[in-house]
Amino acid sequence: MQKVTIRVPASTSNLGPGFDCLGVALRLYNHVMVSRERREPFGKMIRSAGDAFFARAGHAPFTFSCAITAEIPTSRGLGSSAAVRLGVIHGLNALSNRPLQRQEMFEICARLEGHPDNAAPASFGGFNVVRAGQRQTFTISAQLHFVLLIPNFEIPTEQARQLLPARVDRLHAVENCQNACAITAAFASREYEKLRGAFADRLHQPFRKKLIPFLNDVIAAAESAGALGAFLSGSGSTVCAVTLRSPEKISRAMLAAAASPGARTIITAADNRGARVLQIRNPQSAIRNFSHGSAH
Repeated sequence: MQKVTIRVPASTSNLGPGFDCLGVALRLYNHVMVSRERREPFGKMIRSAGDAFFARAGHAPFTFSCAITAEIPTSRGLGSSAAVRLGVIHGLNALSNRPLQRQEMFEICARLEGHPDNAAPASFGGFNVVRAGQRQTFTISAQLHFVLLIPNFEIPTEQARQLLPARVDRLHAVENCQNACAITAAFASREYEKLRGAFADRLHQPFRKKLIPFLNDVIAAAESAGALGAFLSGSGSTVCAVTLRSPEKISRAMLAAAASPGARTIITAADNRGARVLQIRNPQSAIRNFSHGSAH
């Protein structure tokens, strides 16, 4: 096997109150092609993912090249770095005759990311609850829509984390626990109407809205237009709304409320499959296609 293409979904994390522990995979993808051939120069992220794979697999390192076709915008809170890292790790695993299981590749990615809430949904698909190296995954109905308001500016995760306070109010922490538990129960039971009102957060969004001044207006507009709720996706700058109906109406309302030049919206659904091998090319054979699915 000389070349492999991996499709990795975007992810929206935190879901408001579930800071660093809740995440959903979305039907928006990066395609990462990894080739076992002379290596082209590439950046620290790809190099560190390769080094981490070979160390965990106990496999002799080999030179490789990597090409990425990206649908996931970078530094917008949609798991673009997790998608790149997982694509490299899954690609090298396939080229090495699969010494690692999916759980092990997730663990590598989560360690490189520094938090598991994007790595888990990108690895396994669906709605994920994560703590340390453990995760629970639940499939999501196609009836649930995710409306993404993507501004025309980036927010590096480290910059957003620097805004967070060292201490939090106990009552605020309790409120976040209540809401995060309610979100988990609603996704696990598929009683999605019970998501309404559960996305409120007191631990990170009030501080990060300094970087996204229209955050509260966009959330309010989405909810007024019929969304079950809305929240800052990851550390931003994307705002994500969740709805069972009228996603186009909600999209228009969010865009109008943002009034941000260059902003755009995407209406999508959950990806329940996670990272997938799409193409394997051998020197002696044509491309074989696996489980392409559909991107929305």
